[in-house]
Amino acid sequence: MNQGIDVVGLYVDDQDEALKFYVDKLGFRVHTDVRNGAYRWLTVQHPEQPSFQLGLFVPGPPVHDEATAQTLRAMVAKGAMPPLVLAVTDCRASYERLKAQGVEFTQEPVDRYGSVDAGFRDPAGNGWKMIQAPKQS
Repeated sequence: MNQGIDVVGLYVDDQDEALKFYVDKLGFRVHTDVRNGAYRWLTVQHPEQPSFQLGLFVPGPPVHDEATAQTLRAMVAKGAMPPLVLAVTDCRASYERLKAQGVEFTQEPVDRYGSVDAGFRDPAGNGWKMIQAPKQS
């Protein structure tokens, strides 16, 4: 029986730099960090979503050949991968806190259809939307 999605991965160019970003700036925690030779399986999770892991993976062997890995790294750096969404209770306050920590924002908070959203990138170039849900009336 299907129990749902456990891990979603994204490509990063430096796992240590990504780990520092996701843990120190976004408040995630390490779930799994194991190595098999040069390959490293690294996942983090949001403290309020313990059943979901975000994989921080470097393109390359054993999954990709070098040409494919190089293409993937270039696409991530250009922000060409699909954006991820981070739900927050107060987008403007989260924006100010993360900006003060050096997070690179691509869009300041904007009101849209009752919600507030902002955009930022991780050190590899992965795009994020940070969204505050509309207030319930």
